[in-house]
Amino acid sequence: MPVPNRRRSPRDLSAAVVGSGPNGLTAAIALRATDLDVTLFEAHASLGGGVRSEPGPRPGYLRDVCSSVYPLSMASPAFKAMDLHRFGLEWAVPPIAFAHPLADGSAVAPVTDPEAPEGLGPDAVAWQRGVEHKSDRLELIAEHFLGPLRLPPPHPGLLKFGLPALRSSNALCQSLFETERARALFAGAAAHAALPLDKPVVAGAGLVLASLAKAIGWPFAKWGTQAIAQALAALACKLGVKIATGTPITEAAQLRVYDIRMLDTSPRQALTLAGPEPLAKGVIERLHHNLQGPAVHKVDYALSEPIPWRATAARQAGTLHLGGTRAEIAAALDRVWAGKPAAQPFVLLGQPSVADPSRAPAGHHAAWAYCHVPPGWRGDAGPAIERQIERFAPGFGDTVLARRVTLGSTWAGYNANWVGGDILGGAQDWRWHRQPLGGWRDPWCLHDPDLYLCSAATPPGAGVHGLCGWHAARSALRRNRGITLTLEELRSVCGTAHPEADCRALRQATRLQCG
Repeated sequence: MPVPNRRRSPRDLSAAVVGSGPNGLTAAIALRATDLDVTLFEAHASLGGGVRSEPGPRPGYLRDVCSSVYPLSMASPAFKAMDLHRFGLEWAVPPIAFAHPLADGSAVAPVTDPEAPEGLGPDAVAWQRGVEHKSDRLELIAEHFLGPLRLPPPHPGLLKFGLPALRSSNALCQSLFETERARALFAGAAAHAALPLDKPVVAGAGLVLASLAKAIGWPFAKWGTQAIAQALAALACKLGVKIATGTPITEAAQLRVYDIRMLDTSPRQALTLAGPEPLAKGVIERLHHNLQGPAVHKVDYALSEPIPWRATAARQAGTLHLGGTRAEIAAALDRVWAGKPAAQPFVLLGQPSVADPSRAPAGHHAAWAYCHVPPGWRGDAGPAIERQIERFAPGFGDTVLARRVTLGSTWAGYNANWVGGDILGGAQDWRWHRQPLGGWRDPWCLHDPDLYLCSAATPPGAGVHGLCGWHAARSALRRNRGITLTLEELRSVCGTAHPEADCRALRQATRLQCG
């Protein structure tokens, strides 16, 4: 049963959610859990935002269009409360979460045995104490650091995470590790933030991701990333959310009839959809000038056989960090932030078929690789990406049956949120995500009580976890109905939605109306 209204409302409230990424779908589910009339709009013919899969780059293969590796999804308290596995979501966990090949032909990985070829040797204890022990407090970390900022921290143990997380990756590596192997391994994890490694708070990204590798691994979604969007949409439909695909929202007038407007969009789109609302001056300035992150140049591969990595550990890892030493990774990121492509880029490579054989025909493999380039850059980084792969896997080119290249400058044509090819919703640093839009304690509210931003441009930032949508929906419910929705209440409501073996509504035509 829906959570009862704890304060009288003069009328039933309606809500519009614009965008069907994980944050938009999560926000719609949370709002509907309190019995609001919720309609979700998606401009694309299919749901998911950056969480979509499609055939290719050759018949029989399946590629993830944008996001692909999901430690944050598997650990998300919001996703856990929604119990998405009941709607078909399953995780495929590789034997090794991530590995970092080195120029000498070896690779380093976060394995527990310091004597293993891919082990950390003299830095194994430092890694366990300084990085992996954070996994013991993941729930507390998620509650405090992945939501509204609260000072002082509610639990003293959080200081053991919070203080190191505020440092730069370079500073943490220098103080914590003795060997360049360990420093390279941590730098590769921290580089997922797509920020220079000498910037404050970048260590936090490395600590969270590396601790998740210990706690749960870095999984892929079985049968492709689209399974996450389908599970969220199936739950939303069963709860009564109305969903309209192929329905772009381009002006504020389209949303005028709704009491609450929830935008899973870029900040610049939010300005357009706000219409004549009297937004605070500071909010307007920040929406205009949010710091844009680098673009992504991505290549999807159909392979005839596994990638011929020189290091054994690399063959078992779902994710590879290709950049060499910590200094090389830092130099590549610095060059991109200076507005120039890197000749030796830091490359993130995924090989999902290591854990999920559905991605390629029997005996064959699927992989993808991407590097960061300056926003809007129209050049081709593909040759530089493949030079980095060949550096650690000689003969890789001989295994390639087909490629599908996505230039950094073309992402915005696929998803209007990805301005300039920035797929993370803006630079993932303190200057954007912890400065207030609607205030330090409520950065999701753009106009009280009816306009909210729930995309990755709000805390806790990029990643497929649904928490931006969860916190934005809770803000709207507090302001409009005096309700403080809890995860336990969300779990209770979602538990009443019984999935069907065949969710026909999600597999039929491109425009669907459920509820």
